[in-house]
Amino acid sequence: MVIAVPTEIKTNENRVALTPGGALELTKHGHTVYIQQGAGENSGFLDQEYVDAGASILHTAEACFEMGEMIMKVKEPIEQEYELIRKDQLVFTYFHFASYEPLTKAMIKNKSVCLAYETVEMPDRSLPLLVPMSEVAGRMAVQEGAKFLEKPMGGRGILLGGVPGVQPAKVLVLGGGVVGTQAAKMAAGLGATVTIMDVNLNRLRYLADVMPANVNTMYSNELNIRRLLRNHDLVVGAVLLPGAKAPNLITRDMLSLMRPGTVLVDVAVDQGGCFETTKPTTHENPVYVVDDVLHYCVANMPGAVPYTSTIALTNATLPFAIQLANKGWKQACRESNPLKLGLNVIDGKVVYKGVAEAFGLECHDVNEFLK
Repeated sequence: MVIAVPTEIKTNENRVALTPGGALELTKHGHTVYIQQGAGENSGFLDQEYVDAGASILHTAEACFEMGEMIMKVKEPIEQEYELIRKDQLVFTYFHFASYEPLTKAMIKNKSVCLAYETVEMPDRSLPLLVPMSEVAGRMAVQEGAKFLEKPMGGRGILLGGVPGVQPAKVLVLGGGVVGTQAAKMAAGLGATVTIMDVNLNRLRYLADVMPANVNTMYSNELNIRRLLRNHDLVVGAVLLPGAKAPNLITRDMLSLMRPGTVLVDVAVDQGGCFETTKPTTHENPVYVVDDVLHYCVANMPGAVPYTSTIALTNATLPFAIQLANKGWKQACRESNPLKLGLNVIDGKVVYKGVAEAFGLECHDVNEFLK
């Protein structure tokens, strides 16, 4: 198979979909790998490293999309890429369709095969291609939140871990999955007092067992959230519904409960956000203020640490990419239910329930396309 990796062009997106090591593994299986010139530079990988790994360099994105049978990306295609994607071309990337209707309509129109990293799901309900970026984003949420709690950045002027004689900041984490667990660990490690909320009691029991003493668990409901918002300094939104829009756990009226300079970090922004007042921001302009509450809603948080993120992402995606390349997407998805669950749009038809429900579209049986 011919695999092509274009340069990411979303604002401040520094990651690349494949490391030189990943390219080498694909070429060892007899596949042809094309990398757009300079695609890996912002992640610390030079063109010559890809050439040494057996890949070839193409000068333009147009050439990549023209040559590739499978396109590997990091972020969803953006508007100038819509027309470059052709019928029956396999696109393997994060799509987050349910949060953006124009992208969904564009992929329906071009009749490509859209296999989304974020909905590849294992039998135990884990999301192996979302986990590494969730780990990065969860840790970054606290790192960025601590920075924006500083007074010059617009925050309350509180040090996350406090000092002897001064109480540390209070951090509220909504969601006890991968993002929430990593955020809680990071905040606890810095000395903050942390509360992590979830609706899964078994998950809360597990977290209560493994977290340090400065992390408390609480069942998530509106009353409990409203009560905690009054005295917490940093709130991390970390709730994910696979392939569907995230629930708004903090509504606009709840902002009035918070103290001025409180910081909200919404890691679920790619899926529409956990906060009613969420709107996507960039690393260039990461924050905005609503009712004296600071919102950090960067849609590609791991893009700020591209060396770490690119390696972590390739570690996770490569085994699946090799399956797709070796067998072709139809056979690979017939034989692998996790990959089949990654299929969202095929030949102009939506085949993933969460995406169909988000926009009131018909959901077609994915098996129709795997014959």
